[in-house]
Amino acid sequence: MTRDLAERSHPTFNVADFTLVEDTDTGAIVSSANLISQTWSYGGIEFGVGRPELVGTHPDYRRRGLVRAQFEVIHEWSAERGEKLQAISGIPWFYRQFGYEMALEMGGGRVGYKPQLPKLKEGEEEPFRVRLATEADLDFMSHVYEQGNERYLVACVRDEALWRYELNGRSEKNEDRQELRLVETVEGERVGFFTHWTGLWKQRMGTSLYELKPGLSWLAVTPTVIRYLWATGEECAKREKQEMGAFAFWLGTEHPVYQVMHSRLPHTQKPYAWYVRVPDLPDFLRHVAPVLERRLTGSALVGHSGELKVSFYRDGLRLVFAQGRLTDVEPWEPTQADDGAAAFPDRTFLQLLFGHRTLEELDYAFTDCWAGSDEARALLKILFPKQPSHVWPVV
Repeated sequence: MTRDLAERSHPTFNVADFTLVEDTDTGAIVSSANLISQTWSYGGIEFGVGRPELVGTHPDYRRRGLVRAQFEVIHEWSAERGEKLQAISGIPWFYRQFGYEMALEMGGGRVGYKPQLPKLKEGEEEPFRVRLATEADLDFMSHVYEQGNERYLVACVRDEALWRYELNGRSEKNEDRQELRLVETVEGERVGFFTHWTGLWKQRMGTSLYELKPGLSWLAVTPTVIRYLWATGEECAKREKQEMGAFAFWLGTEHPVYQVMHSRLPHTQKPYAWYVRVPDLPDFLRHVAPVLERRLTGSALVGHSGELKVSFYRDGLRLVFAQGRLTDVEPWEPTQADDGAAAFPDRTFLQLLFGHRTLEELDYAFTDCWAGSDEARALLKILFPKQPSHVWPVV
């Protein structure tokens, strides 16, 4: 992955997007990071995201603030590019030091084993075919992918250049490379696509993205996909000299496959979480205001007017609504005389904003999280419901 980013043409990244720390006494590079720009969406509204990744420091140079110094530079770059948030998939706890909160679901899914493998009946032929994707399929995959993203709160937006990069831009040894496969009828009509891993992970072969065009039955198509994953996993097992143990749908907490293949996917893998940093929360809320207003329109608080003061203890937000529209979001500072209508310690509000936790879940987990009135509680629950996300990020 590092070598590809440094040496190959990437649609949103070039080698100048790396930060390096050099020991000026020896000339050795002792710490590094990078920033991979991309576009995500929140309820269909797009915004720029900066993804810091490949963060590493030589063990002899750790605990000297080298990562912090690089993140300050990366955050400046991201702000200059107009990106409204930064997100990183990283080790537990570490990035909380730099203003991040684990606030958005990442990964996880369902797993099945050999006893759950759907088998063709004697004399029965495979009802669908799986083949390599080609450049001629990119428009189809892009369209189907965009339709699938509508079921998620947060998703990654991909243009033609990014699809082409996913198809043939990565080197063979890049562990982040995934194979793109088309699913079609025996007559050659395209019905969907999926990715699959290039090798076994924990003796599993899985997919991180699987979509069908509207009007197709997931129950009809998915057995073919499972059999393909199993056969591909067995080939990898022989090559890697290990055992093929399971097939996996790494599609987050919710996906149509889970509904139609419930008994064939007995093991649930809990998701991890994206670290998210939102440097200007009022600006982000103003940007996604149409989503919040849409939620109000379809709720018991349709046409709501009033204000909502949300405390983060040291600072906070004031949201103003007029006849169901979010007319203003501004910074607000709680006082002893006015501590607001609700409070969220540290950056836990981001978990609510990105649909990762409900208000009740945060209220239960954090004693100093509260909503003080029926109006505030109802408004927060309507504006920020728990909702699945599935981000297939640019890397």
